[in-house]
Amino acid sequence: MKNLGKQILYWLPRVLGILFVLFVSIFALDVFGQGYGFWETLLALLVHLIPSFILLAVVALAWRWGWVGAILYTGFGVWYLISSWGKFHWSVYLIMVGIPVFTGLLFLADWWYRRRLTSNSVIEL
Repeated sequence: MKNLGKQILYWLPRVLGILFVLFVSIFALDVFGQGYGFWETLLALLVHLIPSFILLAVVALAWRWGWVGAILYTGFGVWYLISSWGKFHWSVYLIMVGIPVFTGLLFLADWWYRRRLTSNSVIEL
């Protein structure tokens, strides 16, 4: 694989993972319009950011071990689909399930490619 292809395969799932965390974090901002006091708003914001913290930890783990990102990002997408089936328009599922599953598949492809290179001592094509 050419150098640019390897770079894209390495960076794309990591960047998508971070962008997805930022996207999910946007939904936590709804606590500011609820009329809470300072401490209640801070607590509600932290509670709403728990999924973002978990996904950020997954990106951190997947940075080193791609198979972890493959399993957990794909698992998040499947979990979201099962837990919220029928509650939203199909476009919500496309974003909230499609992006993490695609990211998980990219982590899997990157892990598989790097594992194949190191285990077989394949000369780069």
